[in-house]
Amino acid sequence: MPTHTQSLVADHPALTLFGELLSVPAPSGYEGAIAALLRNRLDAWGYAHETDSAGNVIVRLAGVQPDAPLLCLAAHTDEIGFVVSHVEADGALRVMRSGGLYPWKHGEGPVEVLGDHGSITGVLSMGSTHTATGGKPIDWPDVRVLTGLTPAQLAAAGIRPGSVGAPARAVCGPIVFGDPADPLVGAWTFDDRMGVVALLRLLETLQRERLRPQRPTLVAFTTGEEVGGLGAKVLAHRERIDTFIAIDGCPMPPGSPLVLDSRPGVWVKDRAALYDPALVRDLCAAAEGAGTALQPVAYEQAASDASLVYAVGSAARIACFGHVRENSHGYEVARLAVFDNVLKTLVQFVTTWG
Repeated sequence: MPTHTQSLVADHPALTLFGELLSVPAPSGYEGAIAALLRNRLDAWGYAHETDSAGNVIVRLAGVQPDAPLLCLAAHTDEIGFVVSHVEADGALRVMRSGGLYPWKHGEGPVEVLGDHGSITGVLSMGSTHTATGGKPIDWPDVRVLTGLTPAQLAAAGIRPGSVGAPARAVCGPIVFGDPADPLVGAWTFDDRMGVVALLRLLETLQRERLRPQRPTLVAFTTGEEVGGLGAKVLAHRERIDTFIAIDGCPMPPGSPLVLDSRPGVWVKDRAALYDPALVRDLCAAAEGAGTALQPVAYEQAASDASLVYAVGSAARIACFGHVRENSHGYEVARLAVFDNVLKTLVQFVTTWG
């Protein structure tokens, strides 16, 4: 008999979509499988869409005010991962990080490596603990991916320097746990498939309730955020976007004022940019109008598609908001209720902000 938490995974619309997107690996540069899932979903809802040369999937929405400046809502489809640096004589792989993945966040466990002709399963190995390590933290030069295959077999699958990998899908979740009345959700990782889920649910809501955004709006599912915001930069430069809002999670570094509750977070600063104060206030007002509130947070190290676009002069105003999450770039945790509040804020904002 299914447990209460299993039923939540099966029944909650955010988790249903999330599980579908989480089922395929998408390290930076290899987002094609998720793009195909997105196009299928958009086709089923009757949305016209396009895919540009950078791999971004885009939906264009007409605004009630057709001459208003262009708004872009974006969520990135790529995930952190690793890149093969060379193949050893015994068939083990030496790897380096792609994006913000650290081996101690991943831990020893199954991985999937994507080759030119197929994927293979391996195990990320950090060696024996029966060896003196000097107490130093484990880094990528200390680990290998054990494949059980010969170099010739790996070559036949197209595994080579430059091939990418990510955790095996079986270990990614999601799981629902904690207080059944206000549960937590864990997964490897929310970043940023749950932002993608928020935008998909926004499109579904606008269609179902026959709502229109005030401004002409691009809903964009972007590529390569973890390696420099590459897809978003191409998009923003081409489209001459006035206001760029990234829908992404809010990590909780030590000393952060964020609380792991039902309220989304909103970025006010990161390492690449300051976020537009008036736009932050408008998003906070939209959240209040939707019956929730946003938690402001400033970051020293993080960056988003929005700030990376702003840093190269391709948008005039920027913001970033989304669910608050613990354990960033690892097995992340968020409050289930926060996903609905992100959606409510989005709907309120796009239908009232002119």
